[in-house]
Amino acid sequence: MLKYTFDWSIVTSGKYFEWLVSGLKVTLELSVVGIVCAFILGLLIAVLKMSHYRPVRWIATAYLEFFRNTPLLVQIFFWYFGSYKVLPAAVNEWLNSTNFEFAAAAIALTIYTSAFIAEDIRSGILSIPKEQMEAARSAGFSYLRSMQYIILPQAVRITIPPLVNQFLNLAKNSSLAMSIGVMELTYQARQVESYTFKGFEAFTAATVVYLGLSVVITALMDLYNKKVLNPQRA
Repeated sequence: MLKYTFDWSIVTSGKYFEWLVSGLKVTLELSVVGIVCAFILGLLIAVLKMSHYRPVRWIATAYLEFFRNTPLLVQIFFWYFGSYKVLPAAVNEWLNSTNFEFAAAAIALTIYTSAFIAEDIRSGILSIPKEQMEAARSAGFSYLRSMQYIILPQAVRITIPPLVNQFLNLAKNSSLAMSIGVMELTYQARQVESYTFKGFEAFTAATVVYLGLSVVITALMDLYNKKVLNPQRA
């Protein structure tokens, strides 16, 4: 019978543990950068999607359809291998002078996730009674001012739970960044396996970390729902 000796000390102490911790830090950094930028971009796309100008709506629709329906891994490869063709020379020089792998992954995750966030926000906007927009316009607010001060604050508040889900998806999708050499958690687990041949321990540790991250964020979302969105049910 095939026997296997488990050695959990590899992933709980020493340099390999430090590798995993380092990978977790990169995963969190990539996730935070991605979700902040994706939220801002998604908010913009959602507003453009609801514009009264048809060409603007077409552009927003094309953006959503393209990035929602193409694989994230392909988008990561595009920004890593082909970004120099579409980005200005000054931007490419700056990216090459920094951590280009991290930047390419962050760009891909931002654009991909923003397409989903835009639809979540648009759903939140559509849930606001149209009379509120009419009242704001009759009070002298422009369309953009009405969206900025009246509609969007309510829509964003409503869409917090799905936005948290998008953050979870982005954090898990960040594991694909290992394909271009970003030293995030999955990459470091793969490194531990390569050096120790303890793949079960390495990837179990990575799985537990991803699971713990998801559980913590889900618990915070539930707390938000009870304390803010539905305080009467708390």
